[in-house]
Formats: sequence, C-alpha cells, structure tokens
Amino acid sequence: MRKDVRILLVGEPKVGKTSLIMSLVSEEFPDVVPYRAEEITIPADVTPERVPTHIVDYSEAEQTDEQLFQEISKANVICIVYSVNNKKSIEKVTSHWIPLITENTDKDSRVPLILVGNKSDLVEHSSMETILPIMNQYSEIETCVECSAKNLKNISELFYYAQKAVLHPTGPLYCPEKKDMKPLCVKALTRIFKVSDLDNDGTLNDNELNFFQRMCFNTPLEPQALEDVKNVVRRNLIDGVCDNGLTLKGFLFLHTLFIQRGRHETTWTVLRRFGYDDDLELNQDYLFPPLKIPPDCTTELNHKAYLFLQGVFDKHDKDRDCALSPEELKDLFDVFPYMPWGPDVNNTVCTNDQGWITYQGYLSQWTLTTYLDVQRCLEYLGYLGYSIIAEQECQASGITVTRDKKIDLQKKQTQRSVFHCNVFGDIGSGKSGFLQGFLGRNLMRQKMIREEHRSYYSISTTYVYGQEKYLLLHEVFPDFDYLADADMACDIVCLLYDVNNPYSFEYCAKVFKQYFMDSKTPCMMIAAKSDLPEARQTYGCSPLEFCRRHKMPPPQSFTCNTAGAPSRDIYTKLTTMAMYPHARLRCMCTCNRCTFCLCQNFLNSELLQTVRAKLYAVVLRRHISQADLKSSTFWLRVSVGATVFAVLGFAMCRVLLKSR
Repeated sequence: MRKDVRILLVGEPKVGKTSLIMSLVSEEFPDVVPYRAEEITIPADVTPERVPTHIVDYSEAEQTDEQLFQEISKANVICIVYSVNNKKSIEKVTSHWIPLITENTDKDSRVPLILVGNKSDLVEHSSMETILPIMNQYSEIETCVECSAKNLKNISELFYYAQKAVLHPTGPLYCPEKKDMKPLCVKALTRIFKVSDLDNDGTLNDNELNFFQRMCFNTPLEPQALEDVKNVVRRNLIDGVCDNGLTLKGFLFLHTLFIQRGRHETTWTVLRRFGYDDDLELNQDYLFPPLKIPPDCTTELNHKAYLFLQGVFDKHDKDRDCALSPEELKDLFDVFPYMPWGPDVNNTVCTNDQGWITYQGYLSQWTLTTYLDVQRCLEYLGYLGYSIIAEQECQASGITVTRDKKIDLQKKQTQRSVFHCNVFGDIGSGKSGFLQGFLGRNLMRQKMIREEHRSYYSISTTYVYGQEKYLLLHEVFPDFDYLADADMACDIVCLLYDVNNPYSFEYCAKVFKQYFMDSKTPCMMIAAKSDLPEARQTYGCSPLEFCRRHKMPPPQSFTCNTAGAPSRDIYTKLTTMAMYPHARLRCMCTCNRCTFCLCQNFLNSELLQTVRAKLYAVVLRRHISQADLKSSTFWLRVSVGATVFAVLGFAMCRVLLKSR
C-alpha cells in the first residue's frame, strides 16, 4: 500500500479547478477565487482509505510549462477538469491534455486519469454521452465524475475516486476492450486459489472459504452469505461450483464481477494480503523479510516451519506413498514463478527405488536450503504462502538463528540440529561415492547417475545418542593452492583417500597440515574403497601413524561397493564428532549400547556437569582453617572420598578395557 497519494488538477482556465479544491476544504463555495490554490494535505484519519492525500492545483497564469511538466511527473493521479457547459473545454481533453500528459509520463507506468465535469448546476443535461466515447478510447481513464463546486455536488466523491484510482487501480486488473481480467491478474489469483486450496482437491469448500475470508478481511462469512455467493456463481457459470465447493473458474468469475461492479478494492485487498504490489508482482518486502544473522551463527527451520512443510507435502502426495512423483512435485511448485529444484536435487537427498523424492528427502532439501541460503528459503516459503496459511507475521518466524559456535564450544553442548562436513580428497579418491553412500546408494546405483545431474552436496539424518540430527556433506573441489573461507568454515573435516592409490593420502596430509592442523575443527581420515587391495602410501608415514602424531582418530574404512546400502556407521561418527568437538572419541563407537557409549552419555550428562562444577567450587573456593587441618574428622572424610573415587575409577577402567 502507498504511503501517500498526490492528486493534480489540470484543465482550461476558468473551468473551476481552484473552486473545487476550496469547496472541498471549506465545505462552501468561495466568494473570491484566487488564480491558484496552495497545495493542501488531507490527513490520513480524514480520508476513507486512511492514507495522507496531497491535492495540487495548476494555473496557466502563474505557472510555466516546465513547472507543469514537473507536477505531472510527480502526480499519482491527474484530474482533467472541464466545464459541462463549455464544448471547447471538452474538446481540449483529447486534443491537448491527454496527449500532453502521455508525453510527460513513463510509458511503462501510465498515470490514471479522472475526467471531471464541473459546473453541472448550470445545465440540465449530462455530458456523459460525449465523454463515454473518450473513456472507451483511452484505457488510462479510470472514471468520469460530474460535479458542482457551487452547490458542493459530488465534491467528496471526486477526490475519493481519485484516491481510489491510485490505491486500487483498474488498469493492472481489467481490460475494458475484452471485458475480462488481464493475464497477470489471472495468474496472481490462480496462485492465491491454489495456496488457499488446503486439501488440493481443486475446489474451495466452506471451511477453506471461511479461512480465506478471515485471512483477507478479518471476518468470516455467515452461512447464508456464503450460500448466496455460490448461488451467484451457479447462475452465471455451469462449472463454477462443484460438489458444493468453489472452483478456480468460479473464483476468477467472482473477482471479474467485483471489478465490473466497481468493487476492485475487494480484489486488491486479496492481492495485497498475498504479497502482490501495484504491478501484480510479489513484493520484495513480502518475499524477503528482515532477518538478522550474527557472524558464526547458522540458520535452521523451526518446528512451525517443519509443520507447515509437512502439510504442504501431505497436500500434494495424492497417492499417499510418502514420496513425490514428478507430476506431484510439479503441482507443488506450480505456485512458484519458476521450478526451484533441478534434477541434481534427486542426487542430493534420499529417494525411493523409482528415484522420487521421499518425505525425508523433501525435508532434508528444505533444511539444506535454509542452512546454505536462508534468503532463498524465505522466498520459497513466501511463494507457498507460509505467513498466511501458518498465520504468522512473516516467513522469518519459521527460521531459528543458532547461537555463536564459540559459545557452544565454551559450554560444551549445542542446540543445533544441522552439522556441516566438508569432504576433501584428491581426484578419483571416491568423494562422490562417499556422498552418495550417505543416501543409501551403492556403487551399482551410483553408476546410473548422469554427469550433468551430479550434486556436490548430500544431506540426510543420523541419530546421535538417540537424537535425530542432519548431516550436510559438501564435496570440496580439490584445488590445493586455493581454498575459500567457505571451504574451511564447517563443523567437521573429512579427509578421504583411496587405499588402492599409493599417492592419494599425500593430498589429505598436505591439506590437513596447511589448513586444519592449528584449527579447532575436528578432522577424520577416511580410507575409501576399502574393498580393494590396500597399497602402501608413498607419503613419509602411514595414515595410521599420521593420525597418531596429530591426535586424530585412526583412519575409518569405507566402501560403497556393497550388495545393499553402504554402512551408515561412519556418518554417525562424523555427526558425533561435529556435535562434541571437544571430546576425544578414541574408540569412534556411537552404537549407544556398549559400555563406552553409556559412559560417554553419563560423562556428557548435564547432571554430572552440574555436580562436578559444584564440587570444584567447594574444593577450590572453600576457606580451610587451621582448625580443619588439625581435625582428624576432616582428614578421615578426605581419605574416604579419595578411596571412593579411586575404586570407582579403577572399576570403570577395567570395564572399558574389557569391552574394547
């Protein structure tokens, strides 16, 4: 909606332009009329549309042509005033004023015109017979108003129509020659219909119509009023109502009827509620609401956004197979101006045996978009109508900005659910196979992937100590001489080498030493293609010795040359290391069943952390007096405590060694 409206009055001398303005302001006909009235501003609370309105007069006697051209360029709407009892002033509308205005306005954004027939009190006939052909000839003319400044006839209506022509213009919506809505308007209303069709059955039932009415006009329709609306459609369209629901044709017919009856503000209210501007394009403020993201913070979808996306998936999964076929996916994105997901998405997330994106893969792709490009995610949610359907202020309410990673490291715990792993390795080391293995694809399935559909990302869920987390793998291009900051900004680094290639490990060792040896980012070495014979690496030391020297976990074997889906254990280990970068996970086990995992859960528990903090506070901060040092009771308690801790420590050590 515009912040203000600027109305310019032009016309031949002595047709009553100044009198109209003065009669509006003083509500009486002025005895003395100056050559030109000063610009006046009507406050927002006085106007029907609640928008400040500036009214500007023009006088040929006091202003130059240059000043007139400047005023025309600044005006939002222009009223061409003529005298109903002066044929020459009517002829000047088409011979002088309309061509002059056309020459001084942008062709792509025509200014709406209002024809104003003043001095209607001086004649008994109407000038509409003469004016109607002019209105039909020029599409920029919104309407014609006959009025009288002397007896105040239609003065308020004149300026209301002028204001309405700016705030609710007919031009973008309707073509008078064809007597039908314009294609852009039909396209926008079609998207609105599909977004509002919550069950995707092709009709708006009573519940959907009431929800739509409440979202757009803040009030539901009474049952009788709802039935009356459908009866109007039934009388005019055979297929406007189907199974007691309003079809798309019926929905478009209703808005055509609103516009034809001069109620285009109804259509504009609907369009603006769904994010459209005056050019029937989705507003940038609607698509990209402000979202502040501090440094070292990431973005994730929250519970509200996941619930909304789940509803969108269920709405379009017509065969209820928990996967979206190409037709269902196309139908889902029909409310977008373009297809947002390309063929590479099918190689980024989990799919079923037919190659269709599963429910898990669908949510994973949304999680990936939110993490890597949150602005695009906001845009996509805007196309789907998130703020309207979820009844939220804007799309930003569906995004969670995580806290700084430095705070997570200090507190040794995190609330994040998405972890980023960059995969480094030389050409041919098996990085792509490692990414596809995360999606459950063995070597045979990977050979079916076309090169142009290849993806450098893969994302899916893993479970760490019973918690579901997303792991995002990114294959980094093996350019050793230059790595961008984005290539090094991650939660964990995966260094992958081919066990069958004696020169493969050297690349991983050099990348680690140059970029990650002094960083706090945890690293893991992956021995890929472990089904092949292991070759002796030409590097100065073996991969196992290298990991020992740099206090890294031992190299983890991996192969995707399996009969079924590759093992997911390695991905769970990566996620665990990303979640607990401060922990030394020596055995690299994440089964959550063995003694090590149970002890790890206990050691990382909030209860133990709290008890330990309080014990430190008591031992380190308590003031021990000389009397305490000489007391036998004090030393007895110290001895008992030390003995208990020693016994517990010895027992735990025995259990751990036995299990390993």
